[in-house]
Amino acid sequence: MLSESMELKLKWHESHMFTKMNRLWKLLKKIEERLTDIKDKNTDKYSRFNIYCQDESRFGLLTLAHKALTRKGVKPLCNYQHRFDNTYLFGAFSPLNGNHLILEMPQCNSSTFQTFLEHLSNQDQQEFKIVILDNGAFHHAKSLSIPDNIALLFLPPYSPELNPAEKVWWMIKRELKMKLFKTIEELQQALSTAVKKICTQPAIKQLTAYSYYQIII
Repeated sequence: MLSESMELKLKWHESHMFTKMNRLWKLLKKIEERLTDIKDKNTDKYSRFNIYCQDESRFGLLTLAHKALTRKGVKPLCNYQHRFDNTYLFGAFSPLNGNHLILEMPQCNSSTFQTFLEHLSNQDQQEFKIVILDNGAFHHAKSLSIPDNIALLFLPPYSPELNPAEKVWWMIKRELKMKLFKTIEELQQALSTAVKKICTQPAIKQLTAYSYYQIII
C-alpha cells in the first residue's frame, strides 16, 4: 500500500503531466491547422510533408557510470576518467516514417544549428519538414535563416519528455556507458559505431512513434 506522501507525489505527477498534455494538444492543433494551410498554399511546390523531432546532445570523455551485477556486498569497479572534452550530435527524427539526420558538430550554437538546418533541408528538397524542438536560446537566434522547406514549431518550456529525440540519445549513451575513451577521436569512432547500430529507419520509427504525433499528417 502506498504511503500518503507517495500518493501525493503521484497525484502531483499526474496533474503535472495532464497540464503538459493539454498544452501539447493545443500545440498539435496549431500544427495541424498550419500544415493544412501550408498544403493549400504549396501543393505545387512540395510533394510531401513530414514531421521531425529535433534535439542536440553532448558527448564527452567523462566516463558514463552504469549499474553492474556483482556479488552481494561487492562494490562494482570500472575504469574512470574525469575529463571534459566534448563533441555534440545534432539530430532530427521522423516519428512517421523513421527518416532521420544526425550530424556531429564541434559546438552547440546558432551557427552549427544553421548548418544542420541546411543539411536537413537538402536531404529531400521536395519534402516540407515541420521540425518540432525545444526552446534553446540559439533555436530562436535572429541570425538564423530558415530554409523554405522547413518550419520550426516549439514545444512548451521545460518539456523534454514530449520530445522523442531524447530516447535516441538515451539509446546511444547506453552504448557508451562504462567505457573509457582516451581521445575525442576514439569517442567519435564509438559514436559512429553506436549510431550505425541504433539509428536504422525501423528503429527510429519505433523509438519516436508517440501516438500524439501520428494524427497530424
